[in-house]
Amino acid sequence: MIDRLTESLNFYSQALNLRAERQKVLASNIANSDTPGYKARDFDFSSALHAAVDGRQPQAEGGLSLATTEPGHIAGQGPSTSAAGGVDLAYRNPTQPSLDGNTVDMNAERVQFMDNSVHYRADLQILGSQIKGLKSAMEPTR
Repeated sequence: MIDRLTESLNFYSQALNLRAERQKVLASNIANSDTPGYKARDFDFSSALHAAVDGRQPQAEGGLSLATTEPGHIAGQGPSTSAAGGVDLAYRNPTQPSLDGNTVDMNAERVQFMDNSVHYRADLQILGSQIKGLKSAMEPTR
């Protein structure tokens, strides 16, 4: 019984998690729009959602391992190329080159940010409706 409940809610819960991660990435792009040399990042939402629902979502594990040259050095890890949700981030191709090397296009970022926000809200409402439906189905009839 619990397995069926989990399956019925899995798609939209995965979608909400990925939408939240994408919102963080887009917010980071917007926040760094004036940072020289900053490269805009994003990920393909549909392929990440298919991978998450199928259970193929990669786990976020550190990143580059750092070399130790002396026995007393502490082993460490460099930054990862993944978002916190384990999604592989890619660089966006700039539509217009800038002199400082920044690839953030504020108009495109704002559109992507708002589009993601609308989809997040819709997924949240659908998930809420599913939970209400399941709850009413479990209540005893009078």
